[in-house]
Formats: sequence, structure tokens, C-alpha cells
Amino acid sequence: FRIMSAGRIVNMEFPASMFSETVVRVAPEILGRMAALIAAIERVVVLPAWRDHVLAWAPEAARHESAARGVFFGYDFHETPDGPKLIEINTNAGGGLLCAWRAGDEALQAAFVDMFRAEWRLERGDAPLRAIAIVDDAPEDQYLYPEFMLFRELFERHGIAAVVCDPRDLMLCHGGLWFEETRIDLVYNRLTDFALAEDAHAALSQSWRDGAAVVTPHPRLHALYADKRNLVALSDDALLAGWGVDAETRAVLAACIPRTELVASGRADDLWARRRQLFFKPAAGYGAKAAWRGDKMTRRVFDEVLAGRYVAQALVTPSTRNIAVDGGTAELKCDLRCYAYDGRIQSVAARLWQGQTTNFRTPGGGFARVVVA
Repeated sequence: FRIMSAGRIVNMEFPASMFSETVVRVAPEILGRMAALIAAIERVVVLPAWRDHVLAWAPEAARHESAARGVFFGYDFHETPDGPKLIEINTNAGGGLLCAWRAGDEALQAAFVDMFRAEWRLERGDAPLRAIAIVDDAPEDQYLYPEFMLFRELFERHGIAAVVCDPRDLMLCHGGLWFEETRIDLVYNRLTDFALAEDAHAALSQSWRDGAAVVTPHPRLHALYADKRNLVALSDDALLAGWGVDAETRAVLAACIPRTELVASGRADDLWARRRQLFFKPAAGYGAKAAWRGDKMTRRVFDEVLAGRYVAQALVTPSTRNIAVDGGTAELKCDLRCYAYDGRIQSVAARLWQGQTTNFRTPGGGFARVVVA
């Protein structure tokens, strides 16, 4: 496909399995229950007790406060006969613009730009937003690089200069964050170094701490929402009640969040015995990396999990869809991703795949359009 960027035509190519031709239909009540769960989580996250609890294990960077709310939160669900179940929360979920672009939804794309402007106003008020950097390590090598370029084009169409760059190419000087000769006002952060702790990200980390640029999403948001250990607290009804969380909110959380527990070496025998009913995830994981279904684990892998920082979540089998592939049919697993800002759903996409964890390697799989009906 072609896009206009920085006044020139850029040719881009999507990976073959990025998009599925399948349309996934979701009942209105399912969408309503997902929206209610996201709203319930917001009511918990604002509690001082919640912040004290999750920041106790968060990196030092998370203690720096920012008014930015965080763009493109992703709430990933599996549909079950008992309703949608939250699998995880992401604070830098990819694919939102890709899906809106493929659907030709220009109103949604404009709403995304408004979201970034809202982030800017929260930090800078009425000052003009002139330049945005879309930042990731070696961005041209990233699977979702086409989305980065779509963002660049989108911002430029709305009068905001934009660059796609590696954080190593950013410089902190003269009281601002710079890319070459462009002063960057806002950074759209796509890094998976959620604490901005790596040496290569030092300029970006310091500019966020110093207020030289608005960074969204940022380390504090990951600590408050996306660390997998947070799911342990969100599925602990007694703990929530002790914090004063009301019964209605707790009921919504209990209905939608599978029980999650910390993995500890002192509980090895119990966890191994129950492993077939569990899914193991690293606390700061993303993209299903280093995540394991318990029934697929060897003892060697289990020992590695015990030595790391993991949680074990009650296994929730994803729903499936039969789709046409290469003249035949295939059964693909399906999950739902709600893209949200400030606690409200902006859009919903599905992802289809085969295998142990969500991936974009399955013929006929990838992002799929969701129709609420």
C-alpha cells in the first residue's frame, strides 16, 4: 500500500498474516460487560490503597507522576459460555490504527488524533502541539512498523509534524527533546522497556522525568495497570473488600477476571500438581513472550518459571472460529482486544491464530474486524 509521508509517497507492505478476512460478530451484551469491567478497574486504580500496593513492587521510574492518561490501552478478552474473561491489560497495545485504517474509518482515526491532543493538553494546557515522535527500538525491524508509518501520515494530515525513530536518535539538550533539528513535543512510546531502564533509552527516560517532552504511555501507567501481578489483586475479593471497594464493583471484577496467583518456589509442588489448569505469564511480559500453558510445560521450563517473576492464571480456553483457508476450512482461536482511553472503549478488534499463544503466523489469521450484532 502507499501512504503520503513528509510530502512524499512511501510504499509499504503488510506481512501476509497481519489481517484476517474473517468478520467476528460480538453480541452487544458482551461488549457491555467488557466496558463495565474496564470501568470497574478504573474505580479500583484511583484508590490510594491500590497505588500503594502495586507501586511497592514497581520500578523506581514508576514513582514519577504524570497527568498523561496513556493512549491505546489494550484489554484482551477470551469469550466463554460464562461471558468475557480478561486475560491481560496492555499499556502500549498495537494494531488500533491498522484496524481503523483497513476499515476506512476516518472518524475513528480522527478520534485517535484527538486522544493524543488530549494527552498533550493534560500536561501542557493550550500550548500548541507541533511535533510527535513515534518511538521504538529499530522501528523498521518491528512487525508493526507499517502502523508506525500510518501514524506518521495521520499526524501530518492533521497538521502535526511527525517522525518515526529509534530512541538512540533522540537528544536531550537546550531544555528539550530533539530528533535531528526537530524539537519533539510528545513521544508516542511503543517500547517494551516499560520502565525506560535500558541505557539506550536514557534520553527518553530523562526527558520524561524532567518534563522536557510528554511521554505516553509511560512507566507509571504500566505499573498501575499492566504488570501481570496486578491481576492477583484484582481477583482477590477479600483484599478488594478490605480496601473499601464496593460490592457491585467487586462482582464485576469477579465475573470477568480469572483467578490469578503469584508463582513462588515455596508453592512449587502445588503449582506443578495443578499446572494443567493454569497459564503461566511473566509479570512484565508482553506479546505472549515466555508465557506457557501449564499442560504444555516440561519440568525444565517449570523450574525456569519458578526462578523468574511469574503469575499463574486460571486457564481460560479461547473461543474458536471456522474460516476458509486455501480452499478448505480451519479452526482458529479467537480473542477480543478493546482499545480504550481514559477508561472508555474506542474500538474493538479480534485476533485469530493457531498454537499455544496469540501470534501472527497462522494462514488466515491476524487482526479481524468486529461487528457488534
